[in-house]
Amino acid sequence: MDHTCAPVLEALAAYHAQGQTPFTPPGHKQARGTDPQVLEVLGDAVFTGDVLATSGLDDRKSSQRVLERAEELMADAVGAEHTFFSTCGSSLSVKAAMLAVAGPHEELLIGRDAHKSVVSGLILSGVRPVWVDPQWDAGLHLAHPPSARAFAEAFDRHPDAKGALITSPTPYGTCADLSGVAEVCHRLDKPLIVDEAWGAHLPFHPDLPTWAMDAGADVCVTSVHKMGSGLEQSSVFHLQGDRLQAEKLSSCAGLLGTTSPSVLVYAALDGWRRQMVLDGRKLYDRALGLAETVRGRIEELEGLHVHGRADFCGPGRAADLDPLQVIVDLSALGTTGYRAADWLRERHRVNLHVSDHRRISAQLTHADDEQTARILLDALRDLVENAAALRPARSVEVPDPPELRLEQVMLPRDAFFGSSEQVPWDEAAGRIAAEMLTPYPPGIPAVVPGERLGTEVLRYLRTGVEAGMVVPDAADPEVTSVKVVVS
Repeated sequence: MDHTCAPVLEALAAYHAQGQTPFTPPGHKQARGTDPQVLEVLGDAVFTGDVLATSGLDDRKSSQRVLERAEELMADAVGAEHTFFSTCGSSLSVKAAMLAVAGPHEELLIGRDAHKSVVSGLILSGVRPVWVDPQWDAGLHLAHPPSARAFAEAFDRHPDAKGALITSPTPYGTCADLSGVAEVCHRLDKPLIVDEAWGAHLPFHPDLPTWAMDAGADVCVTSVHKMGSGLEQSSVFHLQGDRLQAEKLSSCAGLLGTTSPSVLVYAALDGWRRQMVLDGRKLYDRALGLAETVRGRIEELEGLHVHGRADFCGPGRAADLDPLQVIVDLSALGTTGYRAADWLRERHRVNLHVSDHRRISAQLTHADDEQTARILLDALRDLVENAAALRPARSVEVPDPPELRLEQVMLPRDAFFGSSEQVPWDEAAGRIAAEMLTPYPPGIPAVVPGERLGTEVLRYLRTGVEAGMVVPDAADPEVTSVKVVVS
């Protein structure tokens, strides 16, 4: 296929060249009705590019197949059989994949380190989760993706499960043994969904971890806005094989998606695909070289340690690591990632990705260069020199795996929609959670609706909030009280 083409971008250029006059939404009518102060901040281009997908970008019948051709090019670029664009982020895409694989009260194997969007999918669908435990590093207090063996054992216990879902890479850049997990699933003729939200770049350079389609996944969900050049909310999901029909996956996406998709998002997705096919290898040669340099220079700073494959990969740990996720352990500085991240934003206007009780992370992409690297390194150097000002930091009581792992005693949907009440956090142990409690980022729920709350997890969340953790989806974000199912 001709990857110099960009059907969405070309159709948008044609729309403007033809001087078309819209008597349709959006109501700003090509920026003519936009508030001048809004235009001053956002610019005209945002609004002139904001047209309808049909009776705008394409005609009423979509006879030019603009979006369809763009999706075909994307599938060809990465070696998938089918690709679908989403303007509602991977949060929608992963829910659509779940709905296509399992129905209400049917079982789906899911890694317990899944994103909150997966739990939302459980609440909406009524699917019964069979949680597969991640691999826990007790020394680092960090979860790596579940092993293939863990999925095999879960299928032995739940042979009627409809399929499996795993997250890889994680927000920490750690990757699962996807080939092994796919082999387990396919031996039983079960589909594998991979939430690869952090891996949109993986198909475009051989030195990056293996991407899900090459590893044998049936469905792969990627957030192009995370590691690619897409706008926020841009996602694609890919399909291969015959375990799941493209029509069903598309239909499930249609249940959840907007009927007014953003052409701006489509256009950026289309352009990113062209950029990656034409220049991706060169761009990631440079990005990987920059990441290696940045990692080495951070490691030279006293009190900072950059996690690499030696820390994260091997038996009982992750299968691979994306080196563009620069995970820095700063526990030797005597402070938390929460305090360090806030200090770096306030002092240096540097915004970091994940921060937790002992780590911060900087996400590098093909867009970074020596200048952004220098800003990061200068900020971290200043952090080390001023670490005393960030001490003492409140400690976070992180439970061991047996205490962190809660019993699922109700369907997430039943607990979420059932009768509930708010109780003080120190009276909630033993009660059944009626809400998600999710430290964000990275957005992996510590508590899922329907799980029986334990004292250790509640103390983890309370001490975490006191130390700077953010729990935005809780009814009480301070976690001084918790929503539970009425007994």
